[in-house]
Amino acid sequence: MGRPPSRQERQRRLKTRALPLVGVALVSFVVGMVKGCPGSPHRDSAEKYVEYWADGNYVAMYDMLSTKSQEGISQERFIARYGEASAEATIQSIEHSEAEGDETNAEIPMEVDTLAFGTIDQPLKVTFGSDGIAWQNSLLFPGLELNEELTRTTKLPGRAKILAEDGQVMAEGPVDAREHPLGDSMIDVTGVTGPPDAEDGPDLTSLALGYEPGQDTGISGLELAYNARLTGTPGGTLFARPIEGGTDGEGRELGSGTPAPAKPLKTTIDPDLQESAVANLGGVSGGVAVLDAKKGFIKALAGSAYSVLQPPGSTMKMVTATAALETGSATMDSSYGYVTEAPADGRMIQNAHGEVCGGTFTEAFAKSCNSVFAPLAEQIGPEQFTKTAELYGFNRPPQVWNEEGLSAVDPPVPTVPEADDYDSDLGVSGIGQGRVQATPLLMASVAQAISNKGVSLPTPITTEADLQPEMKPVRVTSQKIASQVADLMVAVVTSGTGLAAAIPEGQVAGKTGTAEVGPSGEVGPDGEDILIEDAWFAGFAPSDKPKLAICVNVLDASGDGGTVAAPIAAAILSDGL
Repeated sequence: MGRPPSRQERQRRLKTRALPLVGVALVSFVVGMVKGCPGSPHRDSAEKYVEYWADGNYVAMYDMLSTKSQEGISQERFIARYGEASAEATIQSIEHSEAEGDETNAEIPMEVDTLAFGTIDQPLKVTFGSDGIAWQNSLLFPGLELNEELTRTTKLPGRAKILAEDGQVMAEGPVDAREHPLGDSMIDVTGVTGPPDAEDGPDLTSLALGYEPGQDTGISGLELAYNARLTGTPGGTLFARPIEGGTDGEGRELGSGTPAPAKPLKTTIDPDLQESAVANLGGVSGGVAVLDAKKGFIKALAGSAYSVLQPPGSTMKMVTATAALETGSATMDSSYGYVTEAPADGRMIQNAHGEVCGGTFTEAFAKSCNSVFAPLAEQIGPEQFTKTAELYGFNRPPQVWNEEGLSAVDPPVPTVPEADDYDSDLGVSGIGQGRVQATPLLMASVAQAISNKGVSLPTPITTEADLQPEMKPVRVTSQKIASQVADLMVAVVTSGTGLAAAIPEGQVAGKTGTAEVGPSGEVGPDGEDILIEDAWFAGFAPSDKPKLAICVNVLDASGDGGTVAAPIAAAILSDGL
Protein backbone atom coordinates (compact mmCIF):
# COMPACT_ATOMS: atom_id res chain seq x y z
CA MET A 1 0.00 0.00 0.00
CA GLY A 2 2.97 2.38 0.63
CA ARG A 3 3.27 5.13 3.22
CA PRO A 4 0.66 7.91 3.36
CA PRO A 5 1.89 11.16 1.80
CA SER A 6 2.94 13.94 4.16
CA ARG A 7 1.01 17.21 4.38
CA GLN A 8 3.82 18.91 2.45
CA GLU A 9 3.65 16.30 -0.28
CA ARG A 10 -0.13 16.67 -0.53
CA GLN A 11 0.20 20.41 -0.90
CA ARG A 12 2.52 19.83 -3.85
CA ARG A 13 0.12 17.42 -5.54
CA LEU A 14 -1.27 18.42 -8.89
CA LYS A 15 -4.99 17.71 -8.96
CA THR A 16 -6.20 15.92 -12.09
CA ARG A 17 -9.64 15.05 -13.34
CA ALA A 18 -11.09 11.57 -13.21
CA LEU A 19 -10.28 9.02 -15.86
CA PRO A 20 -13.29 8.10 -18.03
CA LEU A 21 -14.68 4.66 -17.22
CA VAL A 22 -16.59 4.17 -20.48
CA GLY A 23 -14.51 3.67 -23.60
CA VAL A 24 -11.22 4.30 -21.77
CA ALA A 25 -9.26 2.73 -24.59
CA LEU A 26 -10.85 4.88 -27.24
CA VAL A 27 -10.00 8.38 -26.00
CA SER A 28 -8.20 10.55 -28.54
CA PHE A 29 -6.96 14.09 -28.32
CA VAL A 30 -4.95 16.61 -30.30
CA VAL A 31 -1.39 15.33 -30.26
CA GLY A 32 1.43 17.49 -28.93
CA MET A 33 4.97 16.26 -29.31
CA VAL A 34 6.55 16.47 -25.88
CA LYS A 35 9.63 14.27 -26.10
CA GLY A 36 12.43 15.55 -23.89
CA CYS A 37 13.58 18.88 -25.28
CA PRO A 38 17.22 19.92 -24.85
CA GLY A 39 17.61 21.50 -21.44
CA SER A 40 14.26 20.23 -20.08
CA PRO A 41 14.54 18.15 -16.89
CA HIS A 42 13.53 14.56 -17.49
CA ARG A 43 11.40 14.63 -14.39
CA ASP A 44 9.22 17.28 -16.03
CA SER A 45 8.65 14.89 -18.92
CA ALA A 46 7.77 12.13 -16.46
CA GLU A 47 5.24 14.38 -14.73
CA LYS A 48 3.75 15.41 -18.08
CA TYR A 49 3.38 11.72 -18.96
CA VAL A 50 1.34 11.14 -15.80
CA GLU A 51 -0.77 14.25 -16.40
CA TYR A 52 -1.67 12.98 -19.87
CA TRP A 53 -2.47 9.63 -18.28
CA ALA A 54 -4.83 11.23 -15.76
CA ASP A 55 -6.65 12.92 -18.65
CA GLY A 56 -6.93 9.66 -20.60
CA ASN A 57 -4.79 11.21 -23.35
CA TYR A 58 -3.04 8.01 -24.39
CA VAL A 59 -2.10 9.37 -27.80
CA ALA A 60 -0.02 12.15 -26.27
CA MET A 61 1.54 9.63 -23.88
CA TYR A 62 2.55 7.46 -26.81
CA ASP A 63 4.21 10.42 -28.50
CA MET A 64 6.46 10.80 -25.45
CA LEU A 65 7.96 7.34 -25.99
CA SER A 66 11.41 7.00 -27.48
CA THR A 67 11.72 6.12 -31.14
CA LYS A 68 13.01 2.68 -30.22
CA SER A 69 10.02 2.08 -27.94
CA GLN A 70 7.56 3.12 -30.65
CA GLU A 71 9.19 0.59 -32.96
CA GLY A 72 8.45 -2.09 -30.36
CA ILE A 73 4.80 -1.27 -29.60
CA SER A 74 2.21 0.24 -31.92
CA GLN A 75 0.07 3.18 -30.87
CA GLU A 76 -3.05 1.00 -31.10
CA ARG A 77 -1.57 -1.66 -28.83
CA PHE A 78 -0.24 0.96 -26.42
CA ILE A 79 -3.68 2.54 -26.05
CA ALA A 80 -5.29 -0.88 -25.62
CA ARG A 81 -2.81 -1.84 -22.88
CA TYR A 82 -3.57 1.29 -20.87
CA GLY A 83 -7.30 0.89 -21.36
CA GLU A 84 -7.12 -2.69 -20.12
CA ALA A 85 -4.95 -1.75 -17.12
CA SER A 86 -7.23 1.13 -16.18
CA ALA A 87 -10.26 -1.16 -16.27
CA GLU A 88 -8.45 -3.95 -14.41
CA ALA A 89 -7.51 -1.55 -11.62
CA THR A 90 -10.94 0.21 -11.70
CA ILE A 91 -9.14 3.58 -11.77
CA GLN A 92 -11.26 6.60 -10.89
CA SER A 93 -8.68 9.38 -10.67
CA ILE A 94 -4.97 10.03 -10.40
CA GLU A 95 -2.88 12.53 -8.45
CA HIS A 96 0.90 12.85 -8.43
CA SER A 97 3.68 14.64 -6.60
CA GLU A 98 6.94 15.99 -7.96
CA ALA A 99 9.14 13.47 -9.72
CA GLU A 100 12.63 12.71 -8.49
CA GLY A 101 15.47 11.26 -10.51
CA ASP A 102 18.21 11.86 -13.04
CA GLU A 103 18.64 11.72 -16.82
CA THR A 104 18.20 7.95 -16.83
CA ASN A 105 15.48 7.15 -14.30
CA ALA A 106 12.73 8.92 -12.41
CA GLU A 107 10.15 8.01 -9.80
CA ILE A 108 6.83 9.82 -9.47
CA PRO A 109 4.87 9.40 -6.22
CA MET A 110 1.27 8.67 -7.26
CA GLU A 111 -2.06 8.39 -5.51
CA VAL A 112 -4.55 6.34 -7.53
CA ASP A 113 -8.16 6.27 -6.42
CA THR A 114 -9.84 3.03 -7.49
CA LEU A 115 -13.44 1.89 -7.34
CA ALA A 116 -12.77 -1.58 -5.93
CA PHE A 117 -9.38 -1.48 -4.21
CA GLY A 118 -9.28 1.77 -2.29
CA THR A 119 -6.62 4.45 -2.74
CA ILE A 120 -3.22 3.13 -3.80
CA ASP A 121 -0.06 5.13 -2.98
CA GLN A 122 2.85 3.84 -5.05
CA PRO A 123 5.61 5.34 -7.20
CA LEU A 124 5.67 5.04 -10.97
CA LYS A 125 9.12 4.12 -12.24
CA VAL A 126 10.13 5.79 -15.50
CA THR A 127 13.22 5.02 -17.56
CA PHE A 128 14.44 7.34 -20.33
CA GLY A 129 15.90 6.47 -23.70
CA SER A 130 17.95 8.76 -25.89
CA ASP A 131 14.95 10.68 -27.21
CA GLY A 132 12.04 9.89 -24.93
CA ILE A 133 10.55 7.57 -22.34
CA ALA A 134 11.48 3.90 -22.63
CA TRP A 135 8.43 1.64 -22.82
CA GLN A 136 8.20 -1.10 -20.23
CA ASN A 137 5.33 -2.99 -18.66
CA SER A 138 5.82 -1.30 -15.28
CA LEU A 139 4.57 1.98 -16.80
CA LEU A 140 1.04 0.56 -16.79
CA PHE A 141 0.47 1.09 -13.07
CA PRO A 142 2.36 2.60 -10.14
CA GLY A 143 4.02 -0.01 -7.96
CA LEU A 144 4.70 -2.48 -10.76
CA GLU A 145 8.24 -3.74 -11.18
CA LEU A 146 9.84 -4.29 -14.58
CA ASN A 147 8.53 -7.83 -15.14
CA GLU A 148 5.21 -7.59 -13.31
CA GLU A 149 1.60 -7.17 -14.40
CA LEU A 150 -1.73 -6.56 -12.70
CA THR A 151 -4.14 -9.25 -11.56
CA ARG A 152 -7.06 -9.10 -9.17
CA THR A 153 -9.84 -10.78 -7.30
CA THR A 154 -13.18 -8.98 -7.11
CA LYS A 155 -16.43 -9.38 -5.25
CA LEU A 156 -19.63 -7.62 -6.27
CA PRO A 157 -22.26 -6.52 -3.75
CA GLY A 158 -25.90 -7.47 -4.23
CA ARG A 159 -27.38 -5.69 -7.25
CA ALA A 160 -29.80 -2.88 -6.44
CA LYS A 161 -33.54 -3.15 -6.99
CA ILE A 162 -35.33 -1.08 -9.63
CA LEU A 163 -38.50 0.53 -8.28
CA ALA A 164 -41.58 2.03 -9.89
CA GLU A 165 -42.67 5.54 -8.91
CA ASP A 166 -44.88 4.12 -6.14
CA GLY A 167 -42.07 2.01 -4.70
CA GLN A 168 -43.17 -1.33 -6.12
CA VAL A 169 -40.30 -3.56 -7.23
CA MET A 170 -39.85 -3.81 -10.99
CA ALA A 171 -36.59 -5.80 -10.92
CA GLU A 172 -34.60 -7.45 -8.16
CA GLY A 173 -32.16 -10.25 -7.43
CA PRO A 174 -28.56 -11.07 -8.32
CA VAL A 175 -27.15 -9.96 -11.65
CA ASP A 176 -27.33 -13.47 -13.08
CA ALA A 177 -30.89 -14.17 -11.89
CA ARG A 178 -32.98 -11.00 -12.03
CA GLU A 179 -36.69 -11.31 -11.33
CA HIS A 180 -39.61 -9.02 -12.20
CA PRO A 181 -42.32 -9.26 -9.51
CA LEU A 182 -44.75 -7.02 -11.43
CA GLY A 183 -44.50 -9.13 -14.56
CA ASP A 184 -42.62 -9.19 -17.82
CA SER A 185 -44.17 -5.93 -19.03
CA MET A 186 -41.65 -4.14 -16.80
CA ILE A 187 -38.76 -5.56 -18.85
CA ASP A 188 -39.47 -3.06 -21.64
CA VAL A 189 -38.22 -0.44 -19.18
CA THR A 190 -35.82 -2.27 -16.88
CA GLY A 191 -34.10 -4.18 -19.65
CA VAL A 192 -32.18 -7.33 -18.83
CA THR A 193 -28.82 -8.60 -17.66
CA GLY A 194 -26.72 -11.18 -19.43
CA PRO A 195 -23.28 -11.94 -20.87
CA PRO A 196 -21.63 -8.91 -22.51
CA ASP A 197 -21.06 -8.89 -26.24
CA ALA A 198 -17.45 -10.04 -26.58
CA GLU A 199 -17.33 -9.63 -30.35
CA ASP A 200 -15.24 -6.46 -30.11
CA GLY A 201 -12.92 -7.76 -27.41
CA PRO A 202 -13.01 -7.37 -23.62
CA ASP A 203 -15.91 -5.44 -22.12
CA LEU A 204 -13.77 -2.79 -20.45
CA THR A 205 -16.77 -0.90 -19.12
CA SER A 206 -17.96 -3.89 -17.07
CA LEU A 207 -14.38 -4.80 -16.12
CA ALA A 208 -13.95 -1.28 -14.71
CA LEU A 209 -17.03 -1.83 -12.51
CA GLY A 210 -15.55 -4.96 -10.94
CA TYR A 211 -17.10 -7.58 -13.22
CA GLU A 212 -14.98 -10.45 -14.44
CA PRO A 213 -14.67 -11.16 -18.19
CA GLY A 214 -17.84 -12.83 -19.48
CA GLN A 215 -19.76 -12.29 -16.25
CA ASP A 216 -23.41 -11.26 -16.58
CA THR A 217 -23.91 -7.50 -16.56
CA GLY A 218 -26.55 -4.98 -17.63
CA ILE A 219 -27.09 -5.29 -21.38
CA SER A 220 -30.28 -3.32 -22.12
CA GLY A 221 -32.71 -0.78 -20.69
CA LEU A 222 -32.08 0.63 -17.23
CA GLU A 223 -29.91 -2.36 -16.39
CA LEU A 224 -27.49 -1.08 -19.05
CA ALA A 225 -27.94 2.69 -18.71
CA TYR A 226 -27.43 2.69 -14.95
CA ASN A 227 -25.29 -0.42 -14.65
CA ALA A 228 -22.73 1.32 -12.45
CA ARG A 229 -25.42 2.72 -10.16
CA LEU A 230 -27.13 -0.67 -9.82
CA THR A 231 -23.84 -2.52 -9.31
CA GLY A 232 -22.82 -0.55 -6.25
CA THR A 233 -19.20 -0.46 -5.09
CA PRO A 234 -17.22 -3.64 -5.78
CA GLY A 235 -14.49 -4.92 -3.48
CA GLY A 236 -11.51 -7.20 -3.80
CA THR A 237 -7.73 -7.18 -3.95
CA LEU A 238 -5.37 -5.84 -6.61
CA PHE A 239 -2.05 -7.65 -7.02
CA ALA A 240 1.23 -7.28 -8.87
CA ARG A 241 2.33 -10.68 -10.15
CA PRO A 242 5.24 -11.93 -12.28
CA ILE A 243 4.46 -11.85 -16.00
CA GLU A 244 6.00 -15.28 -16.40
CA GLY A 245 4.61 -17.95 -14.11
CA GLY A 246 2.22 -15.72 -12.20
CA THR A 247 -1.16 -16.97 -10.97
CA ASP A 248 -4.45 -15.14 -11.38
CA GLY A 249 -5.54 -13.50 -8.14
CA GLU A 250 -2.18 -13.98 -6.43
CA GLY A 251 0.96 -11.90 -6.00
CA ARG A 252 2.15 -8.83 -4.18
CA GLU A 253 -0.83 -6.90 -2.82
CA LEU A 254 -1.23 -3.32 -4.05
CA GLY A 255 -4.62 -2.48 -2.58
CA SER A 256 -7.91 -3.90 -1.33
CA GLY A 257 -11.48 -2.84 -0.67
CA THR A 258 -14.80 -4.06 0.70
CA PRO A 259 -17.95 -4.25 -1.47
CA ALA A 260 -20.87 -1.96 -0.64
CA PRO A 261 -24.36 -2.30 -2.16
CA ALA A 262 -26.22 0.58 -3.80
CA LYS A 263 -29.63 1.77 -2.67
CA PRO A 264 -32.64 0.90 -4.87
CA LEU A 265 -33.06 2.91 -8.08
CA LYS A 266 -36.41 4.71 -8.12
CA THR A 267 -37.93 5.41 -11.53
CA THR A 268 -40.78 7.61 -12.75
CA ILE A 269 -42.65 4.63 -14.20
CA ASP A 270 -46.35 4.13 -13.41
CA PRO A 271 -46.59 0.32 -13.24
CA ASP A 272 -50.27 0.18 -14.23
CA LEU A 273 -49.67 2.46 -17.20
CA GLN A 274 -46.60 0.43 -18.15
CA GLU A 275 -48.63 -2.77 -18.13
CA SER A 276 -51.31 -1.07 -20.23
CA ALA A 277 -48.80 0.20 -22.79
CA VAL A 278 -47.24 -3.23 -23.30
CA ALA A 279 -50.60 -5.02 -23.36
CA ASN A 280 -52.20 -2.62 -25.83
CA LEU A 281 -49.21 -2.63 -28.17
CA GLY A 282 -49.95 -6.33 -28.22
CA GLY A 283 -46.56 -7.69 -29.16
CA VAL A 284 -46.51 -6.10 -32.61
CA SER A 285 -43.40 -4.34 -33.89
CA GLY A 286 -43.48 -0.71 -32.88
CA GLY A 287 -43.28 1.40 -29.77
CA VAL A 288 -45.18 3.41 -27.19
CA ALA A 289 -43.99 6.30 -25.04
CA VAL A 290 -46.10 7.97 -22.36
CA LEU A 291 -44.94 11.15 -20.59
CA ASP A 292 -46.11 13.29 -17.72
CA ALA A 293 -47.39 16.28 -19.68
CA LYS A 294 -46.38 18.83 -17.04
CA LYS A 295 -43.10 17.39 -15.77
CA GLY A 296 -41.81 15.50 -18.80
CA PHE A 297 -41.11 12.34 -16.78
CA ILE A 298 -41.43 9.04 -18.60
CA LYS A 299 -44.46 7.14 -17.30
CA ALA A 300 -44.33 4.12 -19.62
CA LEU A 301 -42.27 2.69 -22.48
CA ALA A 302 -43.17 -0.28 -24.65
CA GLY A 303 -41.44 -1.90 -27.58
CA SER A 304 -38.95 0.19 -29.53
CA ALA A 305 -39.93 3.50 -27.94
CA TYR A 306 -36.53 5.11 -28.50
CA SER A 307 -34.37 2.48 -30.20
CA VAL A 308 -35.66 2.48 -33.80
CA LEU A 309 -35.90 5.44 -36.16
CA GLN A 310 -38.76 5.66 -38.65
CA PRO A 311 -40.36 8.43 -40.73
CA PRO A 312 -43.05 9.91 -38.43
CA GLY A 313 -45.48 10.58 -41.27
CA SER A 314 -48.12 13.22 -40.66
CA THR A 315 -47.42 13.49 -36.93
CA MET A 316 -44.66 15.77 -38.25
CA LYS A 317 -47.39 18.24 -39.17
CA MET A 318 -47.39 19.29 -35.50
CA VAL A 319 -43.92 20.69 -36.19
CA THR A 320 -44.85 22.11 -39.60
CA ALA A 321 -47.95 23.82 -38.22
CA THR A 322 -45.88 25.41 -35.45
CA ALA A 323 -43.32 26.73 -37.93
CA ALA A 324 -46.06 27.98 -40.28
CA LEU A 325 -47.77 29.94 -37.52
CA GLU A 326 -44.41 31.26 -36.28
CA THR A 327 -43.46 32.62 -39.72
CA GLY A 328 -46.92 33.76 -40.75
CA SER A 329 -46.86 31.30 -43.65
CA ALA A 330 -50.27 30.30 -42.32
CA THR A 331 -52.77 31.66 -39.84
CA MET A 332 -55.80 30.14 -38.19
CA ASP A 333 -57.85 32.02 -40.82
CA SER A 334 -55.98 30.61 -43.82
CA SER A 335 -57.95 28.54 -46.32
CA TYR A 336 -56.94 26.22 -49.15
CA GLY A 337 -58.50 24.82 -52.29
CA TYR A 338 -59.89 21.30 -52.36
CA VAL A 339 -57.47 19.22 -54.45
CA THR A 340 -56.04 15.70 -54.59
CA GLU A 341 -52.44 16.82 -55.05
CA ALA A 342 -50.22 19.90 -55.07
CA PRO A 343 -46.72 20.78 -56.32
CA ALA A 344 -43.77 20.63 -53.92
CA ASP A 345 -40.13 19.62 -54.32
CA GLY A 346 -40.51 19.88 -58.09
CA ARG A 347 -43.18 17.18 -58.27
CA MET A 348 -46.79 16.55 -57.37
CA ILE A 349 -47.45 15.46 -53.78
CA GLN A 350 -50.64 13.46 -53.40
CA ASN A 351 -53.04 13.21 -50.52
CA ALA A 352 -53.49 9.81 -48.91
CA HIS A 353 -55.49 7.51 -51.17
CA GLY A 354 -55.87 10.36 -53.66
CA GLU A 355 -58.48 12.03 -51.46
CA VAL A 356 -59.78 15.52 -52.14
CA CYS A 357 -58.57 17.68 -49.27
CA GLY A 358 -58.56 21.36 -48.32
CA GLY A 359 -60.64 24.00 -46.55
CA THR A 360 -59.60 26.03 -43.52
CA PHE A 361 -56.22 25.59 -41.86
CA THR A 362 -57.96 23.67 -39.08
CA GLU A 363 -59.71 21.39 -41.57
CA ALA A 364 -56.51 20.82 -43.52
CA PHE A 365 -54.73 19.76 -40.32
CA ALA A 366 -57.63 17.65 -39.06
CA LYS A 367 -57.92 15.82 -42.39
CA SER A 368 -54.10 15.68 -42.76
CA CYS A 369 -53.87 17.30 -46.21
CA ASN A 370 -50.48 16.62 -47.77
CA SER A 371 -51.53 19.01 -50.53
CA VAL A 372 -51.47 21.81 -47.95
CA PHE A 373 -48.55 20.92 -45.69
CA ALA A 374 -45.93 19.93 -48.26
CA PRO A 375 -46.13 23.30 -50.10
CA LEU A 376 -46.39 25.00 -46.70
CA ALA A 377 -43.02 23.57 -45.65
CA GLU A 378 -41.47 25.17 -48.72
CA GLN A 379 -43.06 28.51 -47.82
CA ILE A 380 -41.70 28.25 -44.29
CA GLY A 381 -38.20 27.75 -45.68
CA PRO A 382 -35.40 25.40 -44.65
CA GLU A 383 -33.94 27.58 -41.89
CA GLN A 384 -37.14 28.04 -39.93
CA PHE A 385 -38.37 24.51 -40.54
CA THR A 386 -35.15 22.93 -39.27
CA LYS A 387 -34.91 25.42 -36.39
CA THR A 388 -38.42 24.56 -35.19
CA ALA A 389 -37.79 20.82 -35.52
CA GLU A 390 -34.56 21.11 -33.54
CA LEU A 391 -36.27 23.10 -30.79
CA TYR A 392 -38.71 20.20 -30.50
CA GLY A 393 -35.81 17.75 -30.15
CA PHE A 394 -34.72 16.63 -33.60
CA ASN A 395 -30.97 16.31 -34.26
CA ARG A 396 -30.45 15.72 -30.53
CA PRO A 397 -30.10 12.48 -28.55
CA PRO A 398 -33.09 11.56 -26.37
CA GLN A 399 -32.96 13.38 -23.05
CA VAL A 400 -33.59 10.43 -20.75
CA TRP A 401 -30.30 9.66 -18.98
CA ASN A 402 -27.21 11.41 -17.70
CA GLU A 403 -24.10 11.44 -19.91
CA GLU A 404 -22.90 8.05 -18.68
CA GLY A 405 -26.27 6.46 -19.31
CA LEU A 406 -26.56 8.05 -22.74
CA SER A 407 -23.11 6.77 -23.68
CA ALA A 408 -23.96 3.27 -22.49
CA VAL A 409 -27.30 3.05 -24.32
CA ASP A 410 -26.07 4.93 -27.42
CA PRO A 411 -29.58 5.40 -28.87
CA PRO A 412 -30.17 6.56 -32.45
CA VAL A 413 -30.65 10.30 -32.91
CA PRO A 414 -33.89 11.53 -34.55
CA THR A 415 -33.03 13.68 -37.54
CA VAL A 416 -34.17 16.31 -39.99
CA PRO A 417 -31.84 17.66 -42.67
CA GLU A 418 -29.71 20.65 -41.77
CA ALA A 419 -30.99 23.91 -43.23
CA ASP A 420 -28.38 23.88 -46.03
CA ASP A 421 -28.77 20.17 -46.77
CA TYR A 422 -32.24 19.91 -48.31
CA ASP A 423 -32.20 18.38 -51.77
CA SER A 424 -35.68 18.74 -53.23
CA ASP A 425 -37.14 17.19 -50.08
CA LEU A 426 -38.23 20.11 -47.91
CA GLY A 427 -41.87 19.58 -48.88
CA VAL A 428 -41.90 15.88 -48.01
CA SER A 429 -40.03 16.68 -44.79
CA GLY A 430 -43.02 18.82 -43.82
CA ILE A 431 -45.25 15.74 -43.98
CA GLY A 432 -42.80 13.49 -42.13
CA GLN A 433 -41.32 11.63 -45.06
CA GLY A 434 -37.98 11.75 -46.87
CA ARG A 435 -35.03 11.95 -44.53
CA VAL A 436 -37.04 12.85 -41.43
CA GLN A 437 -36.54 10.14 -38.81
CA ALA A 438 -38.15 9.99 -35.38
CA THR A 439 -39.09 7.73 -32.48
CA PRO A 440 -42.26 7.42 -30.42
CA LEU A 441 -40.42 9.02 -27.50
CA LEU A 442 -39.56 12.11 -29.53
CA MET A 443 -43.05 12.55 -30.99
CA ALA A 444 -44.55 12.13 -27.51
CA SER A 445 -42.16 14.88 -26.43
CA VAL A 446 -43.39 17.10 -29.28
CA ALA A 447 -46.96 16.60 -28.05
CA GLN A 448 -45.81 17.29 -24.48
CA ALA A 449 -44.27 20.63 -25.49
CA ILE A 450 -47.51 21.71 -27.19
CA SER A 451 -49.53 20.68 -24.14
CA ASN A 452 -47.09 22.58 -21.89
CA LYS A 453 -47.72 25.99 -23.48
CA GLY A 454 -44.84 25.64 -25.91
CA VAL A 455 -42.13 24.55 -23.47
CA SER A 456 -40.28 21.30 -24.17
CA LEU A 457 -38.97 19.44 -21.13
CA PRO A 458 -36.34 16.74 -20.71
CA THR A 459 -37.81 13.26 -20.35
CA PRO A 460 -35.97 11.65 -17.42
CA ILE A 461 -36.84 8.17 -16.23
CA THR A 462 -35.61 8.57 -12.64
CA THR A 463 -36.04 11.20 -9.95
CA GLU A 464 -32.36 11.00 -8.96
CA ALA A 465 -30.88 14.33 -10.07
CA ASP A 466 -27.39 13.02 -10.85
CA LEU A 467 -28.85 10.37 -13.18
CA GLN A 468 -31.01 12.82 -15.13
CA PRO A 469 -30.08 14.59 -18.38
CA GLU A 470 -28.57 18.06 -18.11
CA MET A 471 -31.03 19.59 -20.59
CA LYS A 472 -32.97 22.61 -19.36
CA PRO A 473 -36.55 23.43 -20.46
CA VAL A 474 -36.68 24.84 -24.00
CA ARG A 475 -39.16 27.44 -25.20
CA VAL A 476 -40.17 26.05 -28.61
CA THR A 477 -42.90 28.53 -29.41
CA SER A 478 -45.14 31.07 -27.76
CA GLN A 479 -48.01 30.10 -25.50
CA LYS A 480 -50.41 31.55 -28.09
CA ILE A 481 -49.10 29.43 -30.96
CA ALA A 482 -48.90 26.32 -28.76
CA SER A 483 -52.56 26.88 -27.88
CA GLN A 484 -53.44 27.23 -31.56
CA VAL A 485 -51.65 23.99 -32.46
CA ALA A 486 -53.42 22.29 -29.55
CA ASP A 487 -56.74 23.45 -31.00
CA LEU A 488 -55.74 21.94 -34.35
CA MET A 489 -55.00 18.67 -32.58
CA VAL A 490 -58.37 18.66 -30.85
CA ALA A 491 -60.01 18.98 -34.26
CA VAL A 492 -58.15 15.85 -35.42
CA VAL A 493 -59.93 13.81 -32.73
CA THR A 494 -63.34 15.51 -32.93
CA SER A 495 -63.76 15.81 -36.69
CA GLY A 496 -60.69 14.50 -38.48
CA THR A 497 -58.56 11.40 -38.95
CA GLY A 498 -58.24 10.65 -35.22
CA LEU A 499 -61.82 9.91 -34.23
CA ALA A 500 -60.75 6.55 -32.79
CA ALA A 501 -58.58 8.31 -30.20
CA ALA A 502 -61.59 9.74 -28.36
CA ILE A 503 -62.13 8.57 -24.77
CA PRO A 504 -64.82 9.28 -22.15
CA GLU A 505 -62.29 10.36 -19.50
CA GLY A 506 -61.46 13.63 -21.27
CA GLN A 507 -60.88 15.37 -24.59
CA VAL A 508 -57.87 14.02 -26.47
CA ALA A 509 -55.76 16.29 -28.69
CA GLY A 510 -53.68 14.45 -31.24
CA LYS A 511 -52.29 13.92 -34.69
CA THR A 512 -52.40 10.79 -36.79
CA GLY A 513 -49.66 9.73 -39.15
CA THR A 514 -49.18 7.12 -41.84
CA ALA A 515 -45.62 6.84 -43.11
CA GLU A 516 -44.66 5.14 -46.35
CA VAL A 517 -41.42 3.27 -45.75
CA GLY A 518 -40.96 1.31 -48.98
CA PRO A 519 -42.45 -1.26 -51.36
CA SER A 520 -43.75 -4.50 -49.90
CA GLY A 521 -42.90 -6.51 -52.98
CA GLU A 522 -46.58 -7.11 -53.64
CA VAL A 523 -48.80 -5.58 -56.34
CA GLY A 524 -52.35 -4.39 -55.74
CA PRO A 525 -55.44 -4.88 -57.95
CA ASP A 526 -54.65 -1.62 -59.74
CA GLY A 527 -51.21 -2.90 -60.73
CA GLU A 528 -49.45 -0.49 -58.38
CA ASP A 529 -46.86 -1.58 -55.81
CA ILE A 530 -48.32 -2.08 -52.34
CA LEU A 531 -46.31 0.04 -49.91
CA ILE A 532 -45.26 -0.86 -46.39
CA GLU A 533 -46.82 1.71 -44.09
CA ASP A 534 -46.27 2.52 -40.44
CA ALA A 535 -49.14 3.84 -38.31
CA TRP A 536 -48.59 6.71 -35.87
CA PHE A 537 -50.58 8.68 -33.32
CA ALA A 538 -49.21 11.39 -31.03
CA GLY A 539 -51.20 13.52 -28.62
CA PHE A 540 -52.12 14.46 -25.08
CA ALA A 541 -55.10 14.44 -22.73
CA PRO A 542 -57.15 15.97 -21.30
CA SER A 543 -56.77 18.87 -23.70
CA ASP A 544 -57.87 21.50 -21.16
CA LYS A 545 -55.70 20.25 -18.26
CA PRO A 546 -53.07 17.96 -19.80
CA LYS A 547 -51.83 15.09 -17.67
CA LEU A 548 -50.37 12.62 -20.16
CA ALA A 549 -48.63 12.94 -23.53
CA ILE A 550 -48.35 9.86 -25.72
CA CYS A 551 -47.11 8.50 -29.00
CA VAL A 552 -47.87 5.12 -30.54
CA ASN A 553 -46.08 3.68 -33.57
CA VAL A 554 -46.98 0.39 -35.26
CA LEU A 555 -44.58 -0.87 -37.91
CA ASP A 556 -45.83 -2.52 -41.10
CA ALA A 557 -49.37 -1.76 -39.99
CA SER A 558 -52.56 -3.24 -41.35
CA GLY A 559 -54.09 0.24 -41.67
CA ASP A 560 -53.38 3.93 -41.22
CA GLY A 561 -52.63 5.88 -38.07
CA GLY A 562 -56.26 6.70 -37.42
CA THR A 563 -57.44 3.09 -37.52
CA VAL A 564 -54.41 1.30 -36.00
CA ALA A 565 -52.40 3.61 -33.73
CA ALA A 566 -55.16 5.93 -32.48
CA PRO A 567 -57.22 3.16 -30.78
CA ILE A 568 -54.11 1.91 -28.99
CA ALA A 569 -53.39 5.41 -27.72
CA ALA A 570 -57.01 5.78 -26.61
CA ALA A 571 -56.90 2.58 -24.57
CA ILE A 572 -53.67 3.57 -22.82
CA LEU A 573 -54.84 7.12 -22.10
CA SER A 574 -58.14 5.79 -20.78
CA ASP A 575 -56.26 3.53 -18.38
CA GLY A 576 -54.02 6.39 -17.27
CA LEU A 577 -56.62 9.08 -16.61
